[in-house]
Amino acid sequence: RFILSFERYFLRNASPYQIWSRSFASENGDLVEAVVPFMGESVTDGTLANFLKKPGDRVEADEAIAQIETDKVTIDVSSPEAGVIEKFIASEGDTVTPGTKVAVISKSAAPSEAHVAPSEETSQKETPPPPPAEKPKVEAKSPKVESVKPQASKLASPSEPQLPPKERERRVSMPRLRKRIANRLKDSQNTFALLTTFNEVDMTNLMKLRTDYKDEFVKKHGVKLGLMSCFVKAAVSALQNQPIVNAVIDGDDIIYRDYIDVSVAVGTSKGLVVPVIRDTEGMNFADIEKGINSLAKKATEGALSIDEMAGGTFTISNGGVYGSLISTPIINPPQSAILGMHSIVQRPVVVDGSILARPMMYLALTYDHRLIDGREAVLFLRRIKDVVEDPRRLLLDI
Repeated sequence: RFILSFERYFLRNASPYQIWSRSFASENGDLVEAVVPFMGESVTDGTLANFLKKPGDRVEADEAIAQIETDKVTIDVSSPEAGVIEKFIASEGDTVTPGTKVAVISKSAAPSEAHVAPSEETSQKETPPPPPAEKPKVEAKSPKVESVKPQASKLASPSEPQLPPKERERRVSMPRLRKRIANRLKDSQNTFALLTTFNEVDMTNLMKLRTDYKDEFVKKHGVKLGLMSCFVKAAVSALQNQPIVNAVIDGDDIIYRDYIDVSVAVGTSKGLVVPVIRDTEGMNFADIEKGINSLAKKATEGALSIDEMAGGTFTISNGGVYGSLISTPIINPPQSAILGMHSIVQRPVVVDGSILARPMMYLALTYDHRLIDGREAVLFLRRIKDVVEDPRRLLLDI
């Protein structure tokens, strides 16, 4: 009686989040139900993407048994107790909300094993197969003579395209993350006055800097010195010189941000995600490298939280890791510009009157022309070029 009274009191007075987070016990206390957890302030529902376990499997407390795909991240549904999965209540592809029951777990049941009982094996061996059924006799009939119709009407005319058969096509449901990406990119095209300006940068000095100090950098900071940290530092310097690029239009107002949160585009098997490195204006090279490595690892593992992808005032996308020579990146709303990095290629350039082979990279800056004029965009990209080609400018602030 005390337990039942306490249960009624808890359900009457607990918040929805507490109820979603607790175990739902049956009357005998043996069964508990795994439910969809709280998914974030801005996420109201998700799609049950797939089950990681099957009925009869043994699970431990807090072990993931299913994955929920939202517009932004993938969230695990975990077992509240150790036990055996008795059954699934929801199905793959279902739209679920926080608190939706997904599975029933028995705390005392033993794991099921797929085997055939001895009696069944014996009966299967002893029972002979049934004799084949006799084919019904068919009376011989005289062949029916039909007039042969011309086949030309059945053949496609030469002007009609020969399409592949439908059997060679597959139709699958679009994942929620891909839908979100598609909608945001199309909204960006429909909202912004997109314009892209280009420049090229000589990577000789930066690559020499990495070669000269890579061992000492790893020894002191425990992380490798990559190219991205230098481009982030260069972007911070350019954003400070051209604060309009760090601003955004909001209705009839312009919002100037006095902080610089750089979003770094990361490609994953499930789609593009853009985690944010916050307050980069106060970071050194090592801090930025550690932040990038941590976020990239989480992105690959699907462990990014919604907070780690929210916000951002400027985006850097490096298509060069896939071999892209040049591109026109699309702005990540609600930002006003995005920097595109590309592959490093040895090209002939004129240096002090001589033609030399240098490691060159094309840079692209796509910006919202409603807010940013061409002058500011070109000066912004020129500042990045100057800093990357001569990193000493960062030390001297020139």
